[in-house]
Amino acid sequence: MAASRMRKLAAGGIALGGTVALASWVFGDDNHTKKQFGLHVHAGDSLKARPNKPFPTRSEQLKALEDEVYDVLVIGGGATGAGCALDSVSRGLKTAIVELDDFSSGTSSRSTKLLHGGVRYLQKAIFNLDIEQYRMVKEALHERANLLEIAPHLSYPLPIMLPVYKWWQIPYYWSGIKMYDLVAGSKCIKSSYVLSKEKAIELFPMLRKDKLCGAIVYYDGQHNDARMNIAIALTAARLGATVANHVRVVSLTKSKDSEGQEKVSGARVRDEITGKEWEVRAKCVINATGPFTDSIREMDQQAVNKICAPSAGVHIVLPDYYSPASMGLLDPSTSDGRVIFFLPWQGLTIAGTTDTPCEVTHHPSPTEADIEFILGEIRSYLSPDIEVRRGDVLSAWSGIRPLVSDPNKPDSQSLVRNHIVHVSDSGLVTIAGGKWTTYRSMAMETLDAAVKTCNLPAVRGSATDGLLLEGAHGWTPTMFIRLVQDFGLESEVAKHLSETYGDRAFSVAKLAALTGKRWPIVGKRLHEEFPYIDAEVRYAVREYACTAVDVIARRLRLAFLNVQAAEEALPSIISIMAEELKWSEDEQKRQHAEAVKFVREEMGQQVNRQSRDKIPINLSREEISNYIKRFQALDHDKKGYISINDIRRGLKVGDLIPNHEISGEEIHAALNKVDLRLNGQTDLSEFIQLMACIKSGRVTNSRFDQLAQEAQKNAEEEEAKRKAIPVDRSGGGV
Repeated sequence: MAASRMRKLAAGGIALGGTVALASWVFGDDNHTKKQFGLHVHAGDSLKARPNKPFPTRSEQLKALEDEVYDVLVIGGGATGAGCALDSVSRGLKTAIVELDDFSSGTSSRSTKLLHGGVRYLQKAIFNLDIEQYRMVKEALHERANLLEIAPHLSYPLPIMLPVYKWWQIPYYWSGIKMYDLVAGSKCIKSSYVLSKEKAIELFPMLRKDKLCGAIVYYDGQHNDARMNIAIALTAARLGATVANHVRVVSLTKSKDSEGQEKVSGARVRDEITGKEWEVRAKCVINATGPFTDSIREMDQQAVNKICAPSAGVHIVLPDYYSPASMGLLDPSTSDGRVIFFLPWQGLTIAGTTDTPCEVTHHPSPTEADIEFILGEIRSYLSPDIEVRRGDVLSAWSGIRPLVSDPNKPDSQSLVRNHIVHVSDSGLVTIAGGKWTTYRSMAMETLDAAVKTCNLPAVRGSATDGLLLEGAHGWTPTMFIRLVQDFGLESEVAKHLSETYGDRAFSVAKLAALTGKRWPIVGKRLHEEFPYIDAEVRYAVREYACTAVDVIARRLRLAFLNVQAAEEALPSIISIMAEELKWSEDEQKRQHAEAVKFVREEMGQQVNRQSRDKIPINLSREEISNYIKRFQALDHDKKGYISINDIRRGLKVGDLIPNHEISGEEIHAALNKVDLRLNGQTDLSEFIQLMACIKSGRVTNSRFDQLAQEAQKNAEEEEAKRKAIPVDRSGGGV
């Protein structure tokens, strides 16, 4: 054991000492590498200026797709596809991008929300002497710094704590993390540091204290992934690219070149909103469809070897009290050898991820096994005082990672999330693999290949390194104060708008409705627990949102944060969208049904219900009788069920617990555990099921159960008082 520890310490020391040599080797006089990291071209003055030209409407964009001939047509509206479109238009090429669903509707909105080089990849690079992985980490660290610069309203540095429970691991992990800093070089966000046990607990009080030796803190970036993706697409649109979501590629079109060879010359597409089909003509077609890469390649050539190995990663969202507001946690070695992140995000806590080979689907769903795995890993790192409850999961989702396949490496953990640029015989350019952080450098490499292969008339090289994204030009951290002062918005709402839309927040605020209150003057909240307001829905339509799901999942992040709140906000959101898009009553009902299906199946609401339904009802006759009395005490009108509004009204006015104020979060925690059928009503059978869950330990004794007990007690006391008062004193019988 001692010898093994010494080998690890020695390896860490060698790795740290060898970093400078490695960096010198990789970055000595390699001009290609400099080009790879975007050091060769910077944005011209015309691209640096804040564009003020309004977005074309979606119908205008679709008309352009029909009429124009493009230099580049990008298929796929995720981070990589949007990045390719932006890189293309920055070179002066006539560019179009189409997306089957919505921008960032796939993997790009379902990430861990980190901008990072990959500590795990660096470890493998050093121990395996793998120069390709080292270069990937170096590239990612450059791109991390670039994203923090070009979209400061959407991204920010985040300290991440690595707790250490064995003394010998402190120098081992410290050397690895310091190496991470050194590889970043001038792009290092902030130097890592070691904490004592006492200081670690002070900064992260939820941490398990027994056997804790200390902790190491390092810095990475965090961002709002879907909004970042949309900002990239909108920036491309501002610069003149034609962007269209909800447009499916039905097939690729081909024509013969001057040498008589068939080349891809565009695509036949269908508007998923209207069903209309037409052909888009382009000199070059880029396939940037993530896990769906091979399906587009098969349109080009049926007998093609697959190059993508899809892997599902599940994340869950928990209440804010599970983590500090500004400190993340990394579990470097879970029970099965993977890495788990535990991070504050959008006022709540995000935890993940799993890594499981899967089938490609447009509608991935989290599984109960994945959720329980993440909860189990969280329990091992948090203090026993904190009960990690299954019922605290506010949402859960699964994203399909487009890992690059390697037949010599059977498990997805050993797959490098690096990328491949491939050009087929017919000229289809495919970009596959990679990760969120490196979208820009991947796009640059893809366009380099496209320009060369298709002989495109680029005016300049790539100009995206340092090119500010939508909303970044005039943004400052204190900009929200002007929103409060100029428009009369709540501070929380103003800060949210500033950190979501950047300097475009003023355009959003102008659409806000009057509240009719003394304060705030404008900005009606869509849900009382979140700072999203009515104006954002109207602005979302200008950002090409076409469905209710586009709004609750990507323009706002409500579905990812709290599925119950998302469903409750749907009527207001759909009503506003109906005004903007002229929806009929039938269309509004259809949109509501589709959105409810989305949050239930893809955002974890359904699996939450199934986890409770598995618990057998193991209650005695006396217990059931007692629980029936509690239910009846809450069912004031004897309807046979308790509506959500009844419960909310009771909680708010203090009918059930006098002089006790209940927070909105507690309301949701109660409702999530009771409304098993997700229909807004809780009947007796659901209530009995909840009590069985509580007894079994599957659900901890909840606020709702406490309320029910209080209601039963109060009802019995009132009944006793009525029986004790004689008729002659009650005013009866006169």
